[in-house]
Amino acid sequence: MAEIKLAEKPSVVIIGAGPAGLTAALELSKHRVPAVVLEADKQVGGISRTVNYKGYLFDIGGHRFFTKWGEVNHIWRGTLGDKFLLRPRLSRIYYRKKFFLYPLVARNALFGLGPVESVRILLSYLRSALFPTPKEDNLEEWVSNRFGKRLYQIFFKTYTEKVWGVPCTSIQAEWAAQRIRGLSLMTAVRNALFPAKTPKAKTLIDRFHYPERGPGQMWETLAEQLNRQSYTVLMERPVVRICHERGDVTRVITRRPHGDESFEGTHFISSMPIRDLINALDPRPPEEVCRAANDLRYRDFLIVSLIVNRKEVSPDNWIYVHEPGVKVGRIQNFKNWSPAMVPDTSKTCLGMEYFVFENDELWSSPDSKLIQMARREIAQLGLVRPEEIEDGTVVRMQKAYPMYDPGWMERVEAIRAYAEANLRNLQFVGRNGMHKYNNQDHSMMTALCAAQNICGARHDLWAINSEPDYHEEVKEEDARAKSVPAESLAS
Repeated sequence: MAEIKLAEKPSVVIIGAGPAGLTAALELSKHRVPAVVLEADKQVGGISRTVNYKGYLFDIGGHRFFTKWGEVNHIWRGTLGDKFLLRPRLSRIYYRKKFFLYPLVARNALFGLGPVESVRILLSYLRSALFPTPKEDNLEEWVSNRFGKRLYQIFFKTYTEKVWGVPCTSIQAEWAAQRIRGLSLMTAVRNALFPAKTPKAKTLIDRFHYPERGPGQMWETLAEQLNRQSYTVLMERPVVRICHERGDVTRVITRRPHGDESFEGTHFISSMPIRDLINALDPRPPEEVCRAANDLRYRDFLIVSLIVNRKEVSPDNWIYVHEPGVKVGRIQNFKNWSPAMVPDTSKTCLGMEYFVFENDELWSSPDSKLIQMARREIAQLGLVRPEEIEDGTVVRMQKAYPMYDPGWMERVEAIRAYAEANLRNLQFVGRNGMHKYNNQDHSMMTALCAAQNICGARHDLWAINSEPDYHEEVKEEDARAKSVPAESLAS
Protein backbone atom coordinates (compact mmCIF):
# COMPACT_ATOMS: atom_id res chain seq x y z
CA MET A 1 0.00 0.00 0.00
CA ALA A 2 1.50 3.34 -1.07
CA GLU A 3 1.95 5.87 1.74
CA ILE A 4 1.13 9.46 0.75
CA LYS A 5 2.09 11.82 3.56
CA LEU A 6 1.56 15.55 3.55
CA ALA A 7 4.85 17.12 4.53
CA GLU A 8 3.80 20.27 6.37
CA LYS A 9 1.70 20.65 9.50
CA PRO A 10 -1.15 21.34 9.85
CA SER A 11 -2.35 19.40 6.85
CA VAL A 12 -5.90 18.62 5.77
CA VAL A 13 -7.53 15.70 3.97
CA ILE A 14 -10.80 16.65 2.27
CA ILE A 15 -13.22 13.91 1.24
CA GLY A 16 -15.35 14.87 -1.76
CA ALA A 17 -14.79 17.29 -4.67
CA GLY A 18 -18.25 18.79 -4.86
CA PRO A 19 -19.00 22.45 -4.06
CA ALA A 20 -18.27 21.87 -0.35
CA GLY A 21 -14.96 20.04 -0.71
CA LEU A 22 -13.56 22.39 -3.34
CA THR A 23 -14.62 25.45 -1.35
CA ALA A 24 -12.81 24.10 1.72
CA ALA A 25 -9.65 23.60 -0.34
CA LEU A 26 -9.90 27.11 -1.77
CA GLU A 27 -10.22 28.68 1.67
CA LEU A 28 -7.31 26.65 3.01
CA SER A 29 -5.19 27.75 0.05
CA LYS A 30 -5.74 31.36 1.07
CA HIS A 31 -4.29 30.54 4.50
CA ARG A 32 -1.50 28.42 2.97
CA VAL A 33 -2.62 25.32 4.85
CA PRO A 34 -1.70 22.19 2.82
CA ALA A 35 -4.65 20.09 1.70
CA VAL A 36 -5.52 17.27 -0.66
CA VAL A 37 -9.02 16.56 -2.05
CA LEU A 38 -10.16 12.96 -2.62
CA GLU A 39 -13.01 12.33 -5.05
CA ALA A 40 -14.56 8.90 -5.66
CA ASP A 41 -15.89 9.76 -9.11
CA LYS A 42 -14.24 10.60 -12.41
CA GLN A 43 -15.71 14.10 -12.39
CA VAL A 44 -15.80 16.93 -9.87
CA GLY A 45 -18.97 18.77 -8.83
CA GLY A 46 -21.06 16.04 -7.21
CA ILE A 47 -24.72 16.66 -7.96
CA SER A 48 -23.66 20.09 -9.31
CA ARG A 49 -21.73 18.56 -12.20
CA THR A 50 -22.53 19.08 -15.88
CA VAL A 51 -22.81 16.09 -18.21
CA ASN A 52 -21.66 16.32 -21.84
CA TYR A 53 -23.51 14.05 -24.27
CA LYS A 54 -22.42 14.53 -27.88
CA GLY A 55 -21.87 18.22 -27.19
CA TYR A 56 -25.23 18.68 -25.43
CA LEU A 57 -24.69 19.84 -21.86
CA PHE A 58 -27.11 19.21 -19.03
CA ASP A 59 -27.30 19.39 -15.24
CA ILE A 60 -28.13 16.71 -12.72
CA GLY A 61 -31.19 18.80 -11.99
CA GLY A 62 -31.17 22.54 -12.58
CA HIS A 63 -28.75 24.59 -10.48
CA ARG A 64 -29.40 28.29 -10.11
CA PHE A 65 -26.71 30.45 -8.58
CA PHE A 66 -27.73 33.17 -6.17
CA THR A 67 -26.88 33.72 -2.54
CA LYS A 68 -27.20 36.03 0.42
CA TRP A 69 -23.55 35.44 1.35
CA GLY A 70 -21.00 37.82 -0.12
CA GLU A 71 -18.22 35.27 0.42
CA VAL A 72 -19.96 32.75 -1.81
CA ASN A 73 -20.73 35.29 -4.51
CA HIS A 74 -17.08 36.37 -4.45
CA ILE A 75 -15.96 32.76 -5.08
CA TRP A 76 -18.39 32.33 -7.97
CA ARG A 77 -17.44 35.57 -9.66
CA GLY A 78 -13.75 35.12 -9.01
CA THR A 79 -13.80 31.64 -10.52
CA LEU A 80 -15.70 32.32 -13.75
CA GLY A 81 -15.61 36.08 -14.33
CA ASP A 82 -17.53 36.98 -17.50
CA LYS A 83 -18.52 33.32 -17.98
CA PHE A 84 -20.92 33.76 -15.04
CA LEU A 85 -24.07 34.84 -16.87
CA LEU A 86 -27.14 36.65 -15.56
CA ARG A 87 -30.14 34.78 -16.94
CA PRO A 88 -33.91 35.44 -16.96
CA ARG A 89 -36.06 32.99 -15.09
CA LEU A 90 -39.28 31.51 -16.38
CA SER A 91 -40.82 28.43 -14.83
CA ARG A 92 -44.34 27.05 -14.90
CA ILE A 93 -46.47 24.41 -13.22
CA TYR A 94 -48.28 21.85 -15.35
CA TYR A 95 -51.55 20.91 -13.66
CA ARG A 96 -54.79 19.55 -15.12
CA LYS A 97 -53.43 19.94 -18.65
CA LYS A 98 -52.85 23.65 -18.06
CA PHE A 99 -49.76 25.72 -17.42
CA PHE A 100 -49.59 28.09 -14.46
CA LEU A 101 -46.91 30.71 -14.12
CA TYR A 102 -44.48 30.04 -11.28
CA PRO A 103 -44.16 32.34 -9.38
CA LEU A 104 -47.92 32.45 -9.66
CA VAL A 105 -49.62 35.59 -10.96
CA ALA A 106 -53.03 36.17 -9.39
CA ARG A 107 -54.90 36.71 -12.67
CA ASN A 108 -53.25 33.72 -14.31
CA ALA A 109 -53.88 31.43 -11.33
CA LEU A 110 -57.50 32.50 -10.80
CA PHE A 111 -58.32 32.28 -14.50
CA GLY A 112 -56.69 28.88 -14.76
CA LEU A 113 -58.33 27.38 -11.67
CA GLY A 114 -61.70 28.99 -12.27
CA PRO A 115 -64.06 30.76 -9.83
CA VAL A 116 -65.44 27.60 -8.20
CA GLU A 117 -61.99 26.24 -7.34
CA SER A 118 -60.84 29.67 -6.15
CA VAL A 119 -63.75 29.85 -3.71
CA ARG A 120 -62.93 26.35 -2.45
CA ILE A 121 -59.32 27.41 -1.86
CA LEU A 122 -60.44 30.47 0.08
CA LEU A 123 -62.84 28.50 2.26
CA SER A 124 -60.23 25.83 2.93
CA TYR A 125 -57.68 28.49 3.82
CA LEU A 126 -60.11 30.14 6.26
CA ARG A 127 -60.96 26.79 7.82
CA SER A 128 -57.30 26.03 8.46
CA ALA A 129 -56.75 29.49 9.90
CA LEU A 130 -59.69 29.08 12.31
CA PHE A 131 -59.25 25.39 13.16
CA PRO A 132 -55.58 24.43 12.67
CA THR A 133 -54.25 20.99 13.48
CA PRO A 134 -52.96 21.36 17.07
CA LYS A 135 -49.73 19.41 16.59
CA GLU A 136 -47.74 19.56 13.35
CA ASP A 137 -45.95 16.25 13.10
CA ASN A 138 -45.66 15.94 9.34
CA LEU A 139 -45.41 17.97 6.18
CA GLU A 140 -49.09 17.69 5.26
CA GLU A 141 -50.16 19.15 8.61
CA TRP A 142 -47.53 21.89 8.48
CA VAL A 143 -48.51 23.05 4.98
CA SER A 144 -52.26 22.65 5.44
CA ASN A 145 -52.21 24.69 8.63
CA ARG A 146 -50.67 27.63 6.79
CA PHE A 147 -52.26 27.46 3.36
CA GLY A 148 -55.36 25.32 3.63
CA LYS A 149 -55.79 21.71 2.60
CA ARG A 150 -57.21 22.51 -0.83
CA LEU A 151 -54.22 24.60 -1.84
CA TYR A 152 -51.90 21.95 -0.43
CA GLN A 153 -53.59 19.23 -2.50
CA ILE A 154 -53.48 21.26 -5.73
CA PHE A 155 -50.03 22.77 -5.68
CA PHE A 156 -48.01 20.63 -3.33
CA LYS A 157 -49.05 17.06 -2.61
CA THR A 158 -48.56 15.33 -5.98
CA TYR A 159 -45.22 16.90 -6.82
CA THR A 160 -43.80 16.40 -3.33
CA GLU A 161 -44.77 12.74 -3.26
CA LYS A 162 -43.16 12.26 -6.68
CA VAL A 163 -39.95 13.76 -5.36
CA TRP A 164 -39.80 11.79 -2.11
CA GLY A 165 -41.58 8.56 -2.99
CA VAL A 166 -43.52 8.50 0.30
CA PRO A 167 -46.78 10.11 1.48
CA CYS A 168 -46.47 13.67 2.76
CA THR A 169 -47.64 12.33 6.12
CA SER A 170 -44.33 10.40 6.30
CA ILE A 171 -42.17 13.48 5.79
CA GLN A 172 -41.25 15.31 8.97
CA ALA A 173 -42.49 18.86 9.52
CA GLU A 174 -38.85 19.98 9.89
CA TRP A 175 -38.43 19.60 6.13
CA ALA A 176 -41.26 22.04 5.54
CA ALA A 177 -39.91 24.41 8.18
CA GLN A 178 -36.54 24.44 6.41
CA ARG A 179 -37.57 24.41 2.75
CA ILE A 180 -40.95 26.12 2.63
CA ARG A 181 -40.68 28.91 5.20
CA GLY A 182 -40.39 32.48 4.01
CA LEU A 183 -41.41 31.99 0.41
CA SER A 184 -41.87 28.88 -1.66
CA LEU A 185 -44.44 27.42 -4.01
CA MET A 186 -47.14 27.56 -1.38
CA THR A 187 -46.39 31.10 -0.33
CA ALA A 188 -46.29 32.14 -3.96
CA VAL A 189 -49.80 30.75 -4.45
CA ARG A 190 -51.08 32.44 -1.34
CA ASN A 191 -49.54 35.76 -2.29
CA ALA A 192 -51.05 35.45 -5.75
CA LEU A 193 -54.53 34.80 -4.43
CA PHE A 194 -54.31 37.01 -1.35
CA PRO A 195 -51.68 39.67 -2.16
CA ALA A 196 -50.14 41.63 0.70
CA LYS A 197 -50.75 45.37 0.78
CA THR A 198 -47.46 46.47 2.31
CA PRO A 199 -44.42 47.40 0.18
CA LYS A 200 -42.36 44.81 2.03
CA ALA A 201 -44.23 41.80 0.65
CA LYS A 202 -41.83 39.05 -0.39
CA THR A 203 -41.52 38.09 -4.03
CA LEU A 204 -39.78 35.31 -5.87
CA ILE A 205 -36.65 36.23 -7.80
CA ASP A 206 -37.01 36.44 -11.57
CA ARG A 207 -33.31 36.25 -12.50
CA PHE A 208 -30.36 34.14 -11.49
CA HIS A 209 -26.71 33.65 -12.34
CA TYR A 210 -25.57 30.61 -14.25
CA PRO A 211 -22.24 29.44 -15.71
CA GLU A 212 -22.10 29.70 -19.48
CA ARG A 213 -21.54 25.95 -19.88
CA GLY A 214 -23.46 24.69 -16.86
CA PRO A 215 -22.66 24.41 -13.13
CA GLY A 216 -19.93 21.86 -13.73
CA GLN A 217 -17.91 24.61 -15.42
CA MET A 218 -17.65 26.34 -12.05
CA TRP A 219 -16.23 23.32 -10.24
CA GLU A 220 -14.04 22.09 -13.07
CA THR A 221 -12.47 25.56 -13.33
CA LEU A 222 -11.97 25.77 -9.57
CA ALA A 223 -10.40 22.30 -9.45
CA GLU A 224 -7.96 23.31 -12.20
CA GLN A 225 -7.03 26.45 -10.27
CA LEU A 226 -6.43 24.44 -7.11
CA ASN A 227 -4.27 21.89 -8.93
CA ARG A 228 -2.11 24.70 -10.31
CA GLN A 229 -1.56 25.89 -6.74
CA SER A 230 -0.51 22.39 -5.62
CA TYR A 231 -3.82 21.79 -3.85
CA THR A 232 -4.27 18.46 -5.55
CA VAL A 233 -7.71 17.15 -6.47
CA LEU A 234 -7.35 13.38 -6.90
CA MET A 235 -10.06 11.58 -8.86
CA GLU A 236 -11.32 7.99 -8.60
CA ARG A 237 -10.27 7.72 -4.96
CA PRO A 238 -13.25 6.09 -3.20
CA VAL A 239 -12.76 6.06 0.56
CA VAL A 240 -12.87 2.53 1.95
CA ARG A 241 -11.49 3.06 5.46
CA ILE A 242 -11.15 5.93 7.91
CA CYS A 243 -8.73 5.07 10.71
CA HIS A 244 -9.01 6.71 14.12
CA GLU A 245 -7.50 6.28 17.55
CA ARG A 246 -7.54 8.10 20.91
CA GLY A 247 -10.32 10.44 19.77
CA ASP A 248 -8.87 11.58 16.44
CA VAL A 249 -8.86 10.48 12.81
CA THR A 250 -5.34 9.55 11.73
CA ARG A 251 -5.62 8.64 8.06
CA VAL A 252 -7.98 7.90 5.17
CA ILE A 253 -7.57 4.83 2.94
CA THR A 254 -8.73 4.97 -0.68
CA ARG A 255 -8.98 2.14 -3.18
CA ARG A 256 -7.30 2.13 -6.58
CA PRO A 257 -6.96 -0.61 -9.20
CA HIS A 258 -3.24 -0.87 -8.44
CA GLY A 259 -3.72 -0.96 -4.66
CA ASP A 260 -4.83 1.07 -1.67
CA GLU A 261 -3.46 4.50 -0.82
CA SER A 262 -3.18 6.12 2.60
CA PHE A 263 -3.57 9.85 3.25
CA GLU A 264 -2.54 11.22 6.62
CA GLY A 265 -3.39 14.60 8.05
CA THR A 266 -3.92 16.61 11.18
CA HIS A 267 -7.46 17.62 10.19
CA PHE A 268 -10.16 16.02 8.06
CA ILE A 269 -13.21 17.48 6.28
CA SER A 270 -15.86 15.12 4.90
CA SER A 271 -18.73 15.67 2.47
CA MET A 272 -19.27 11.95 1.82
CA PRO A 273 -22.67 10.59 2.93
CA ILE A 274 -22.76 10.11 6.71
CA ARG A 275 -23.96 6.54 6.28
CA ASP A 276 -20.93 5.63 4.20
CA LEU A 277 -18.55 7.46 6.51
CA ILE A 278 -19.71 5.63 9.62
CA ASN A 279 -19.47 2.29 7.83
CA ALA A 280 -15.88 3.11 6.78
CA LEU A 281 -14.64 3.83 10.32
CA ASP A 282 -11.90 1.62 11.73
CA PRO A 283 -12.37 0.67 14.51
CA ARG A 284 -16.09 0.24 14.02
CA PRO A 285 -18.35 2.50 16.12
CA PRO A 286 -20.83 1.08 18.65
CA GLU A 287 -23.72 -0.82 17.17
CA GLU A 288 -26.27 1.89 17.99
CA VAL A 289 -24.25 4.46 16.01
CA CYS A 290 -23.95 2.12 13.03
CA ARG A 291 -27.67 1.42 13.20
CA ALA A 292 -28.43 5.16 13.28
CA ALA A 293 -26.30 5.69 10.17
CA ASN A 294 -27.70 2.72 8.27
CA ASP A 295 -31.25 3.83 9.00
CA LEU A 296 -30.67 7.18 7.26
CA ARG A 297 -32.47 7.22 3.93
CA TYR A 298 -31.81 8.96 0.64
CA ARG A 299 -33.82 9.70 -2.46
CA ASP A 300 -31.99 8.94 -5.68
CA PHE A 301 -32.38 10.64 -9.02
CA LEU A 302 -32.19 9.94 -12.72
CA ILE A 303 -32.49 12.24 -15.68
CA VAL A 304 -33.43 11.27 -19.21
CA SER A 305 -32.12 13.91 -21.59
CA LEU A 306 -33.88 14.02 -24.93
CA ILE A 307 -32.45 15.67 -28.05
CA VAL A 308 -35.35 17.30 -29.88
CA ASN A 309 -35.20 18.33 -33.52
CA ARG A 310 -36.93 21.65 -32.92
CA LYS A 311 -35.46 25.12 -32.35
CA GLU A 312 -37.96 26.18 -29.69
CA VAL A 313 -40.00 23.84 -27.51
CA SER A 314 -41.08 26.10 -24.65
CA PRO A 315 -39.92 29.39 -23.16
CA ASP A 316 -39.38 27.86 -19.71
CA ASN A 317 -36.15 27.15 -17.87
CA TRP A 318 -38.04 24.32 -16.19
CA ILE A 319 -41.55 23.01 -15.66
CA TYR A 320 -42.94 21.40 -12.49
CA VAL A 321 -45.19 18.51 -13.47
CA HIS A 322 -48.04 18.10 -10.99
CA GLU A 323 -49.95 15.61 -13.12
CA PRO A 324 -50.30 12.20 -11.38
CA GLY A 325 -50.72 10.49 -14.77
CA VAL A 326 -47.00 10.70 -15.60
CA LYS A 327 -43.94 9.76 -13.57
CA VAL A 328 -41.78 12.69 -14.63
CA GLY A 329 -41.50 15.25 -11.84
CA ARG A 330 -39.76 18.16 -13.54
CA ILE A 331 -38.64 19.07 -17.05
CA GLN A 332 -35.53 21.16 -17.70
CA ASN A 333 -35.02 23.10 -20.93
CA PHE A 334 -31.25 23.55 -20.82
CA LYS A 335 -31.06 25.71 -23.92
CA ASN A 336 -32.97 28.35 -21.99
CA TRP A 337 -30.52 28.18 -19.09
CA SER A 338 -27.71 29.11 -21.46
CA PRO A 339 -27.52 29.06 -25.27
CA ALA A 340 -24.07 27.42 -24.96
CA MET A 341 -25.68 24.26 -23.55
CA VAL A 342 -26.54 23.03 -27.07
CA PRO A 343 -24.08 22.63 -29.96
CA ASP A 344 -26.78 23.14 -32.60
CA THR A 345 -29.11 26.11 -32.11
CA SER A 346 -31.73 24.49 -34.35
CA LYS A 347 -32.25 21.78 -31.71
CA THR A 348 -33.27 21.56 -28.04
CA CYS A 349 -32.17 19.41 -25.10
CA LEU A 350 -34.87 18.57 -22.54
CA GLY A 351 -34.10 16.93 -19.21
CA MET A 352 -36.87 14.67 -17.92
CA GLU A 353 -36.29 14.27 -14.18
CA TYR A 354 -37.40 11.19 -12.25
CA PHE A 355 -37.06 10.78 -8.51
CA VAL A 356 -36.37 7.19 -7.53
CA PHE A 357 -34.96 4.82 -4.96
CA GLU A 358 -31.78 3.00 -5.90
CA ASN A 359 -32.58 -0.43 -7.38
CA ASP A 360 -36.32 0.21 -7.67
CA GLU A 361 -38.09 -0.49 -10.97
CA LEU A 362 -37.19 2.80 -12.65
CA TRP A 363 -33.61 2.86 -11.40
CA SER A 364 -33.02 -0.69 -12.62
CA SER A 365 -34.73 -0.25 -16.00
CA PRO A 366 -32.48 -0.34 -19.06
CA ASP A 367 -31.68 3.02 -20.61
CA SER A 368 -33.61 2.20 -23.76
CA LYS A 369 -36.80 1.60 -21.77
CA LEU A 370 -36.36 4.84 -19.81
CA ILE A 371 -35.83 6.83 -23.00
CA GLN A 372 -39.00 5.33 -24.49
CA MET A 373 -40.95 6.22 -21.33
CA ALA A 374 -39.66 9.79 -21.39
CA ARG A 375 -40.52 10.06 -25.10
CA ARG A 376 -44.05 8.83 -24.39
CA GLU A 377 -44.59 11.15 -21.41
CA ILE A 378 -43.29 14.31 -23.11
CA ALA A 379 -45.71 13.60 -25.96
CA GLN A 380 -48.54 12.94 -23.49
CA LEU A 381 -47.91 16.36 -21.96
CA GLY A 382 -48.18 17.90 -25.43
CA LEU A 383 -44.73 19.49 -25.50
CA VAL A 384 -43.05 17.43 -28.23
CA ARG A 385 -44.15 15.01 -30.94
CA PRO A 386 -42.47 11.58 -30.69
CA GLU A 387 -41.03 11.83 -34.20
CA GLU A 388 -39.17 15.02 -33.22
CA ILE A 389 -37.04 13.16 -30.63
CA GLU A 390 -33.88 11.97 -32.35
CA ASP A 391 -31.70 10.83 -29.46
CA GLY A 392 -31.51 10.48 -25.70
CA THR A 393 -29.34 9.42 -22.80
CA VAL A 394 -29.78 8.53 -19.12
CA VAL A 395 -27.73 9.59 -16.09
CA ARG A 396 -28.32 8.21 -12.59
CA MET A 397 -27.28 9.94 -9.37
CA GLN A 398 -27.19 8.10 -6.04
CA LYS A 399 -28.08 9.82 -2.77
CA ALA A 400 -29.21 13.04 -4.43
CA TYR A 401 -31.52 14.05 -1.59
CA PRO A 402 -31.19 13.20 2.13
CA MET A 403 -34.62 12.25 3.44
CA TYR A 404 -36.31 13.85 6.44
CA ASP A 405 -38.33 10.82 7.44
CA PRO A 406 -39.41 10.02 11.02
CA GLY A 407 -36.41 9.69 13.31
CA TRP A 408 -33.83 11.23 10.97
CA MET A 409 -32.95 14.03 13.39
CA GLU A 410 -32.38 11.65 16.30
CA ARG A 411 -30.15 9.49 14.11
CA VAL A 412 -28.03 12.46 13.03
CA GLU A 413 -27.77 13.67 16.63
CA ALA A 414 -26.52 10.25 17.75
CA ILE A 415 -23.85 10.31 15.04
CA ARG A 416 -22.85 13.86 15.93
CA ALA A 417 -22.48 12.98 19.60
CA TYR A 418 -20.26 10.02 18.73
CA ALA A 419 -18.14 12.10 16.34
CA GLU A 420 -17.61 14.93 18.82
CA ALA A 421 -16.15 12.46 21.30
CA ASN A 422 -14.28 10.11 19.00
CA LEU A 423 -13.53 12.01 15.76
CA ARG A 424 -12.57 15.40 17.13
CA ASN A 425 -10.47 16.50 14.15
CA LEU A 426 -13.16 15.58 11.61
CA GLN A 427 -15.74 18.11 10.40
CA PHE A 428 -18.91 17.28 8.45
CA VAL A 429 -19.85 19.60 5.58
CA GLY A 430 -22.26 19.74 2.64
CA ARG A 431 -25.62 18.18 1.86
CA ASN A 432 -24.85 14.49 2.30
CA GLY A 433 -21.95 15.13 4.65
CA MET A 434 -24.42 16.55 7.18
CA HIS A 435 -27.57 14.73 5.98
CA LYS A 436 -29.07 18.18 5.63
CA TYR A 437 -31.01 19.41 2.63
CA ASN A 438 -28.51 22.17 1.88
CA ASN A 439 -28.50 24.26 -1.23
CA GLN A 440 -25.26 24.71 -3.11
CA ASP A 441 -24.30 27.93 -1.32
CA HIS A 442 -25.22 26.47 2.08
CA SER A 443 -22.87 23.58 1.39
CA MET A 444 -20.14 26.02 0.40
CA MET A 445 -20.58 28.03 3.58
CA THR A 446 -20.30 24.97 5.81
CA ALA A 447 -17.03 24.11 4.07
CA LEU A 448 -15.67 27.65 4.16
CA CYS A 449 -16.37 27.82 7.90
CA ALA A 450 -14.84 24.37 8.45
CA ALA A 451 -11.62 25.55 6.79
CA GLN A 452 -11.65 28.69 8.94
CA ASN A 453 -12.10 26.53 12.05
CA ILE A 454 -8.84 24.76 11.19
CA CYS A 455 -7.23 28.20 11.08
CA GLY A 456 -8.53 29.13 14.54
CA ALA A 457 -12.18 30.17 14.11
CA ARG A 458 -15.00 28.64 16.14
CA HIS A 459 -17.94 28.36 13.75
CA ASP A 460 -20.86 26.06 14.52
CA LEU A 461 -21.32 24.35 11.17
CA TRP A 462 -24.64 22.82 12.19
CA ALA A 463 -26.15 26.27 12.79
CA ILE A 464 -25.66 27.27 9.14
CA ASN A 465 -28.96 27.11 7.22
CA SER A 466 -31.03 27.34 10.39
CA GLU A 467 -32.26 30.91 9.82
CA PRO A 468 -36.01 31.51 10.10
CA ASP A 469 -36.23 33.07 6.61
CA TYR A 470 -34.10 32.16 3.71
CA HIS A 471 -35.21 30.38 0.58
CA GLU A 472 -35.94 32.07 -2.69
CA GLU A 473 -37.14 35.30 -1.17
CA VAL A 474 -36.31 38.98 -1.49
CA LYS A 475 -38.19 42.06 -0.39
CA GLU A 476 -39.74 43.99 -3.24
CA GLU A 477 -37.83 47.19 -2.51
CA ASP A 478 -34.59 45.16 -2.50
CA ALA A 479 -35.51 43.56 -5.81
CA ARG A 480 -36.05 46.99 -7.35
CA ALA A 481 -32.82 48.36 -5.91
CA LYS A 482 -30.48 45.49 -6.79
CA SER A 483 -29.65 44.04 -10.16
CA VAL A 484 -28.22 40.88 -8.58
CA PRO A 485 -30.65 38.70 -6.57
CA ALA A 486 -29.75 38.47 -2.91
CA GLU A 487 -31.25 35.17 -1.83
CA SER A 488 -30.56 31.54 -2.60
CA LEU A 489 -31.95 28.39 -4.06
CA ALA A 490 -29.86 25.81 -5.87
CA SER A 491 -31.05 22.23 -6.21
